[in-house]
Amino acid sequence: MARTIGIGALAALLMLAAAPARADFRICNNSSARVSVAIAYTNGSHWVSEGWWNIKTDHCETLLRGSLAAEYYYTYAMDERGGEWKGKAFMCTRDREFRIEGRENCFLRGYDRTGFFEVDTGKDARNWTVQLTDPNPAH
Repeated sequence: MARTIGIGALAALLMLAAAPARADFRICNNSSARVSVAIAYTNGSHWVSEGWWNIKTDHCETLLRGSLAAEYYYTYAMDERGGEWKGKAFMCTRDREFRIEGRENCFLRGYDRTGFFEVDTGKDARNWTVQLTDPNPAH
């Protein structure tokens, strides 16, 4: 039961947060199951991937605090039923809590290689919220 993020579906999942007092990168779980989430970003000199945040249904979690320093962030989520929100940007992960520098040679370094989806926050965004939702039922 994989959920692959397409260009149209990605646009429906992402929303700019309208909270002028906050400057964070957040993920909200609007799906019907608890999700585990990881994020990846560049700090200017190398890639960093971090996880896992466990987010209950109808809850949000701040993954990065402060003003956004980059235009692009990458995230991956999976629910307790085996569903995934994934993409084609591969980053290093592992089963338990992690903070990994670099995205190359994941397997050789003892990590898993996981496909994250891209989040384009725009050039001037100070904060951003990703909304994870269940896919629309087929008609």
